[in-house]
Amino acid sequence: MNAHYRIGLRGDIIPTISVQQSLLAEIMQSHGLDHDVEVLAEQLPLMGTDIDKCDNDVLDIEIFPDRPDLLSGETLAFALRPFLHGTKATPNLNVVEGTIEINVDAELATIRPVILGAVVRGVDNGSTSDEKESFIQSLMDHQEKLHFALGRGRKRASIGVHDLEKLKPPFRVLGVDADFSFTPLAMQDDMTISQILESHPKGVDYAHLMEGMKRYPVIVDSNDDVLSFPPIINGSHTTVTHSTSEFFIDVTGWDRRACESSLMLIALQLAEHGGTIESIIINGIDGIDEIIPNGEGVIHSVPQRLVNGLLGRDFSDDELSSSINRMGGIYSGQSPAPEDSPQVPMRMADAATGEQMLNFIMPRWRFDILHPVDLVEEIAIGHGYEDLGQDVAKAPLTAIPRTDSHIRRRIRQSLQGLGFMQIQSLTLSNDRDQFELMRWQQSGEVTRITNPITIDHTMLRQYILPGLFRLLASNRHHELPQGVYELGTVVRDHKNCDRVGFLMAERGGGFAAIRGRIQAMLRDLGAKEYRIEPLPDGEGPWLSGRSAKVMIGSTWVGCFGEIDPVISNEFELKVPINGAEIDVSLLNSALPDPV
Repeated sequence: MNAHYRIGLRGDIIPTISVQQSLLAEIMQSHGLDHDVEVLAEQLPLMGTDIDKCDNDVLDIEIFPDRPDLLSGETLAFALRPFLHGTKATPNLNVVEGTIEINVDAELATIRPVILGAVVRGVDNGSTSDEKESFIQSLMDHQEKLHFALGRGRKRASIGVHDLEKLKPPFRVLGVDADFSFTPLAMQDDMTISQILESHPKGVDYAHLMEGMKRYPVIVDSNDDVLSFPPIINGSHTTVTHSTSEFFIDVTGWDRRACESSLMLIALQLAEHGGTIESIIINGIDGIDEIIPNGEGVIHSVPQRLVNGLLGRDFSDDELSSSINRMGGIYSGQSPAPEDSPQVPMRMADAATGEQMLNFIMPRWRFDILHPVDLVEEIAIGHGYEDLGQDVAKAPLTAIPRTDSHIRRRIRQSLQGLGFMQIQSLTLSNDRDQFELMRWQQSGEVTRITNPITIDHTMLRQYILPGLFRLLASNRHHELPQGVYELGTVVRDHKNCDRVGFLMAERGGGFAAIRGRIQAMLRDLGAKEYRIEPLPDGEGPWLSGRSAKVMIGSTWVGCFGEIDPVISNEFELKVPINGAEIDVSLLNSALPDPV
């Protein structure tokens, strides 16, 4: 399995995985089930995923962030069995009792307080060298995906996977100074903690998680050999190899729920390869012993009124049982609301006195189930949206339009009438595109991404045109003319505001052409009195002496002109371009609404 990310239209980051159909077929067949690629392609979107490619060899699938339990081929197959084949759901993870202990020093309370672990024995990692290598790669890919989806870049949770046969339990988690040394993964010699953070590739990537710390967490075995320096790097001697069949998993962090889900999903992946999950004993910071992992599912209670009200119909116990079974849970029946329930509940999650509660057992690793409404969605997906019946709205649906809805509609109609195509680009951008290349100044404070995943997306945009330039650059092999516009949101001083920008790439386009388009648009918008005044040289991406600003009364609503070839060359565009960018809010306030 290979994994990567896709940037959604709104700038959201969507994990994408590529799974070999042979892996899914092997796991299904081990449970006596058929693997039908056509059925898989038809049914998977119903689980809230998008399929990029599905053939007899490979399944490329976008896993949306609310389903981190599907980020490996093995855990995906686990979820597919009840969903596709109607097998009995198993929300309880089968865990046998083990004797290995982890002793946690008290100072970890202020260094990295959540310490969890598990052992998985008897894992079948394949019969050939290629199969073993593919298994190791899929395990590492799954680990990194969980670091992103649940661990928030290893801050909330970080995972270490080790070859248990190379270790000597019991283990100990302690704090060390910056001059403590060990041999990290992919290195031949010892390095101190300071050296790792300054020069090791993983240390450089995640050193920000250790900022301000004087003591650092490490996990050692009874020989004082270092297993891991979480959340940065494992020790070199614990590396998983082709011969590894017994695994030790450590998960540490600051978010107990994220750590627990990460631990169980890695263990579940190994269990799908025939492994037996074994619990360990955590001698915790507070002196209380804890047996981890807890394989029992979580009981969720949902008011019957909430389910029937949101889905628009009553459900029998058989329907509820079948629906939640498809989603990996168990329906355990109804019970009356607690005696201390209010007469009139204030929250959707609460039931009133005398009402019935529906009880469901869901896997503990289902990190996405946060509220009873999430269970309602699970029932709807499992039952099938197409079978919920039909109804009509019982509340009046009349509404007052947004104050800018008419101006936005008229702008779109005008620009499309002028031959422009509407596009939607990313709201995420970077300083180089927004300011340096375009020669624009920041407008107020910039809203920046705290932990950007790429240097191309470090801030929320303040201008529309850079995204249009990127689009034209991607389509420069197509014939001219090319005219595009975007009516979208920018963020200035941490507040949303609307702007419209357009670019036209054409051989004969000059200032007269763009001025004509601006005049036509203003005419369509009902602007009877406006002025076109020259812009100072060097302000914006405009060619010197070939640009202007639009004034309506005393309001400067936007600017337009020919694009300086120096700017075009930065985007590898070799044709004459003209364009404009206008503030929709200012335009709306300056023009009367004819509607």
